[in-house]
Amino acid sequence: MIQRLLIVFLFLLQCSLKAQLPNTDIWLFPVYYEKKIPALKKGINITQREGYDNQPQWDPNGKQLFFVSIKEDRQSDVYYYDTGKKKIQQLTKTPESEYSPTPIDKHQLACVVVEKDSTQRIWTYDKTSGIQQTVLFNEDSIGYFFPLNTDTILYYKLTSPHSLRAHHIKTHEDNWLCNHPVRGFKQTNDQTFIYGIKDSGMVVFYRYNPHIKKAHRICDYPSLNEDIFWHKQWGLLKSESACILQWDALQKTWKTLFDLKPFGIKRITRFCFDPKNNYLTIVDNL
Repeated sequence: MIQRLLIVFLFLLQCSLKAQLPNTDIWLFPVYYEKKIPALKKGINITQREGYDNQPQWDPNGKQLFFVSIKEDRQSDVYYYDTGKKKIQQLTKTPESEYSPTPIDKHQLACVVVEKDSTQRIWTYDKTSGIQQTVLFNEDSIGYFFPLNTDTILYYKLTSPHSLRAHHIKTHEDNWLCNHPVRGFKQTNDQTFIYGIKDSGMVVFYRYNPHIKKAHRICDYPSLNEDIFWHKQWGLLKSESACILQWDALQKTWKTLFDLKPFGIKRITRFCFDPKNNYLTIVDNL
């Protein structure tokens, strides 16, 4: 009887753990222009498996798409899709879990690492060997991050409430920017950056100028979806359901840039573009 109860308990525990992770796929959709209007060709599901494949980020060379994947061992490791070979390769295989793989120079990748004692810090890795190198800066409870330049890291800190901060590596100065941020924050064309603040049932978007340390409001959207992207040509973009929306600064309204429902996409939770704007990369929550 005890043995049967133990088997049932282990089965339920396994089901519970699986239920905590969303089932996600990563897609690449070729971008083209039809009478100067951007459009998408049929996409390629590069992961196409049951499980968690998420957080895609392109290398500046446009040849590798880094992402994290959780397999049967329940460890989050970094993989990359080689666009030339059209093949996925594993980069890291560690006892810790890596998230948010982000290239920071020609040779290094930075990741949020959940360490053995549950500390969450940013570590650097060699982009070729996957060997862990050093802590980028000694700050715990980091959820997401983005390198604004070689000295400044924007990061989402898991405080109560969650906050957006800027850390200066050389001086160790750490500046609070806001509470209740969305997980997306991106640099714009002119060294400012875009971020969003959750406010009741909507997100309010701001542009922050680090030189004068001031922000001004751009727009808002009546949804708490957190993923945004700054495109050099199209400006502020966000995902909503199966669509990519664009903020039209002249008309002061949101417009649908791409609708991916006809391609069978259900819900976009992350997206980005490669450096040459050849591909729209999306994560579809199944």
